[in-house]
Amino acid sequence: MPRLAPTAMLIAAATVIVGGVTVGLIAVTSRTPASATTAPSPPGNPRVSGLTCKSVTFAWDASTAAQGVKFYDLYHDGQLMKSVDGRTLSTSLTVVPGAVWGLYVNARDAAGNVSQASATVTITPPPCSADKKPPTAPTSLAGSVSGTTVSLTWKAATDNVGVKFYDIYRGPALASSVSGTTTSFNDSGLPIKTSLAYAVVARDAAGNTSARSNTVKFTTGAACTNLVCGVTQVATDTDIPWGLTTLPDGSILYNRRDAHDIVKLNPADGSKTTVGTVPNVQSTDGEGGLTGLAVAPTFATDHWLYIMHTSPTDNRIVRIQMVDDKLQLDTEQVLLKGILRNKFHDGGRLRFGPDGKLYAATGDAQNGDNAQNKNGLNGKVLRLNPDGSVPADNPFHNYVWSYGHRNPQGLAFDAQGRLWEQEFGNSIMDETNLIVKGGNYGWPKCEGTAGQCNTPGFLAPKATYPTASGSCSGIAIVKNVAYIACQRGTRIYRWQITGDKLTGARQYLNGTYGRLRTIEPAPDGGLWLTTTNVGDKDSIPNNSKEKILHLALHA
Repeated sequence: MPRLAPTAMLIAAATVIVGGVTVGLIAVTSRTPASATTAPSPPGNPRVSGLTCKSVTFAWDASTAAQGVKFYDLYHDGQLMKSVDGRTLSTSLTVVPGAVWGLYVNARDAAGNVSQASATVTITPPPCSADKKPPTAPTSLAGSVSGTTVSLTWKAATDNVGVKFYDIYRGPALASSVSGTTTSFNDSGLPIKTSLAYAVVARDAAGNTSARSNTVKFTTGAACTNLVCGVTQVATDTDIPWGLTTLPDGSILYNRRDAHDIVKLNPADGSKTTVGTVPNVQSTDGEGGLTGLAVAPTFATDHWLYIMHTSPTDNRIVRIQMVDDKLQLDTEQVLLKGILRNKFHDGGRLRFGPDGKLYAATGDAQNGDNAQNKNGLNGKVLRLNPDGSVPADNPFHNYVWSYGHRNPQGLAFDAQGRLWEQEFGNSIMDETNLIVKGGNYGWPKCEGTAGQCNTPGFLAPKATYPTASGSCSGIAIVKNVAYIACQRGTRIYRWQITGDKLTGARQYLNGTYGRLRTIEPAPDGGLWLTTTNVGDKDSIPNNSKEKILHLALHA
């Protein structure tokens, strides 16, 4: 079957803006000898010293590279913090008190090749002072009920340092936590005809908590009149549910990212069966592992599962038949290999389109230039025939359908057959894009609407989100309404698709279930939704505590 190998290229200097700071990245210009494509070795022995509430010194041992190390790129949890020249092996980083960060470093050579990441060093900066004074209690808690949604507002608490969070209690149980800059909350998907009592507590960065606010009580309506109705827990898992699809019999099939196996779930009773472990999967001590999962409309007769995963050398797309709820490993076919891997930015979503083609989202493998290289597989939406061959009508006569993407993890088709994509930004904003054949979406020169987005030929996103309230992974479309699941933002965004625009934004489940990763249409017109709260950046199998949920939607 056809394969597309990475193309050797000569690199010239360019720039990208990160958090308002210009750092040296690079852009593809012309071909070089194949020897220039060998990536540097991973930097060794990463370590920290001098950790304070505001800064830390990060050091590492030198990488080796045939072309010479030109830069070291420093990250926390997939987010670029700083770039230094190849002679520098130690630098000071600005940190946030109390934030748990995983620091690591990549090496980059003069030809633009990027190493695999170093090991991760986890830090938790201390508070800047011993703060033992709790915030004052929030006041004037009030609200209203509409169907099965309760809407709350309150007056802000005060604190000697600052209110970090508000914890919303529904009876004795914690229902949600929201940012200390927020003084409102919508609690949706509640049971009908139920009496509920709410109170709010303020919490500072040192963990000091206020007294409770006043209590308000409501009784939900006799029926759901809201857009998002009841939420039902279908199952739990000790690993990270990533790719998820519904089989023709109504059961759920999902990948466990770090455990590398696939589970069949009966949503009616919560019973689960492991159908098999996918061979040759290797995690990345970050976001790689067993990711995308899809079945074609022909699954009932051909039994193919389409799977995206990280291997020891690359990211790849394979297919394996499942017969009698068991993977038939001797049927495995590698459809596409050579998609560059790294600790983060591995993409991973798979989706069949109404044209019968398989679409795949790939990350830039932590090398921004990969996204602009139309001859490469990274930072792209790819389009394949089900047998792994290149469709004859692809725009560049290879697998590339669109390019200029950083780390897309959501794909969904609307009622008109158009493809929508959800993409992680670096530190400014995330994007929802309407994908067009051959389109260039601007990364690394453009992040959302920041940077050099006025460059001719760049396509603008249809919606953007600050990374603090976004970091969204999955997207699903039901009845021409887009639902987007967010990790750092811990919420669902709901958008009406109107022509080629997204309108009428609403937010649901803000903080209720924590970090949300995968969202998929359910056969009854609702949605499947998965959490990703524990162990989702360390690749350790079965150290998580996640939920698989069903969301009922108002007709």
